[in-house]
Amino acid sequence: MKWFFEALKKYAVFEGRARRKEYWYFSLFFMLFAFAILIISQLVRNPWLYPLYVLALFIPSLAVGVRRMHDVNKSGWFILIPIYSLILCFTKGTEGPNDYGVDPKNPEFEEFLNEAETGNPA
Repeated sequence: MKWFFEALKKYAVFEGRARRKEYWYFSLFFMLFAFAILIISQLVRNPWLYPLYVLALFIPSLAVGVRRMHDVNKSGWFILIPIYSLILCFTKGTEGPNDYGVDPKNPEFEEFLNEAETGNPA
């Protein structure tokens, strides 16, 4: 659940990278909550609950998908290619920094590189 809320905190952040764990936990809880809200909307006979939920989380789900593409060193536009983007979502991210930012799994690596370049240990 932590990763779901972490993605919501980055509501419209399309820069940076998202690890597989962040993407897949967000997807899991998105679907679980969507299923629960769909059932509740049927029980209370309110057809607007489910579409409002999906609309409210459209931008965060798009943002976490784009950041996931960035983690495998691809442009966020690759999310528009359905099968290929699904394959990329399962692919291990680039180790170390890439064109889109530091490695979210190992951010200390970037600090180590900066120290090595400047010659100043922290």
